[in-house]
Amino acid sequence: MNAAGQRIGAFFDIDGTLVPEPSLERRLFRALRRNRAIPWTNYLRWGTEAVRSLPRGLAAIAEGNKRYLHGLRVEQLLEAMEPIAFFEEAVARVEWHARQGHAIVLVSGTVKPVARLVATALECELEGRGIEREILVSATRLEQCGGVFSGRVAGEANCGEAKRTAIANVARAMQIELRESHAYGNTIRDVPMLEGVGRAHAVNPGVELARVANQLDWMIWHWHHERKPSSGEGLRQKVKFQMIGTRT
Repeated sequence: MNAAGQRIGAFFDIDGTLVPEPSLERRLFRALRRNRAIPWTNYLRWGTEAVRSLPRGLAAIAEGNKRYLHGLRVEQLLEAMEPIAFFEEAVARVEWHARQGHAIVLVSGTVKPVARLVATALECELEGRGIEREILVSATRLEQCGGVFSGRVAGEANCGEAKRTAIANVARAMQIELRESHAYGNTIRDVPMLEGVGRAHAVNPGVELARVANQLDWMIWHWHHERKPSSGEGLRQKVKFQMIGTRT
């Protein structure tokens, strides 16, 4: 907390920031396709939605089109996910924030079950360093009916400007002072979130984000060392019990 008794937050993007590319959702899609868990009709659903979303740009297709998940359950997503491998430097930075007593929140456009799996893996990393800390998640939620995904996003995808709104909502609920808080992102689409805090950090930035970071005097980090993935089965079971029966 700061001198006024308000909490300080540390908001982290996931893909390319905490974990190396490719994105975890892209890996999820490949695994589900490899396991033949995606019915062929879902590809048609995805294509139809892509055509409908095209006027809003390619980002809307990439971020908001989850129709390939129609008819699937949380368990299928978790079982398809490979063990999470973090950047070593990212875990060290999360540990630093945890030891300062900061609230740690993952803010991601990926679907919430995947983001929750990342948070649980990160909690285990901290436990291995003697720190018990709950890590909160703000991610893209999916509509569910009877435990089955419709493939539609509940609300809007948690990307771009939506991330700025997300951290503001978290800050309001948890009494976090955003002007003294930190945010970490790796692409130009993370700029709204980074602008929403007093201490912005660009991680492995591309040309566009690096330009913005230099103009605004943001901290720039280069994280490259990938940790060995931790065991996945225990994490999947833990997340399964956390999420089944809840809104995802």
